[in-house]
Amino acid sequence: MKLIFATHNSNKALEIQKLLPEVFHVLTLGDIDFHEEIPENELTIEGNSAFKSQFIFNKFNLNCFADDTGLEIEALDGRPGVHSARYSGEDRNPDANMNRVLEELNGFDNRNARFKTVITLIINGEQHIFEGIVNGRIIDEKRGTNGFGYDPIFIPENETRTFAEMELTEKNQFSHRARALEKMIDLLMRQ
Repeated sequence: MKLIFATHNSNKALEIQKLLPEVFHVLTLGDIDFHEEIPENELTIEGNSAFKSQFIFNKFNLNCFADDTGLEIEALDGRPGVHSARYSGEDRNPDANMNRVLEELNGFDNRNARFKTVITLIINGEQHIFEGIVNGRIIDEKRGTNGFGYDPIFIPENETRTFAEMELTEKNQFSHRARALEKMIDLLMRQ
């Protein structure tokens, strides 16, 4: 079964494809020759996820899913949250985003944070929502070269390495996206 993933991010698509059973084939927006940006104007992670999947379903009438992820930091009152990708500006620069977080956390002892992913699946015209959360903490320097986004500054609970220091298969054992995806896979396997 082909599933359209409402993203242009090939790293995210690869991460999800590795978790899905072989009967599912993930196509990105580029694979279906859609190169526009889908607006992310909602006030919540859940809202952005739902909007993106509905946007693609309305345009192509194909089974699809979208995700939205935010890094929520206790000491920053949940920021960057829904604004994680554009925290330092519209250019979505991961290094600038991490630098802003590290600067804002300077002097804080509380470094508790969590990644939250919400996946919205539309299959056979029905919408389903799945959430995955991983708790952890923000360190004070970037470590590792794997992954993307805030991975170099986030250490999940019960680990000593950042997500960026882990291989993808290791990260997927902890990952917020993997946790939400497990719930989606469970539903898909019952279709």
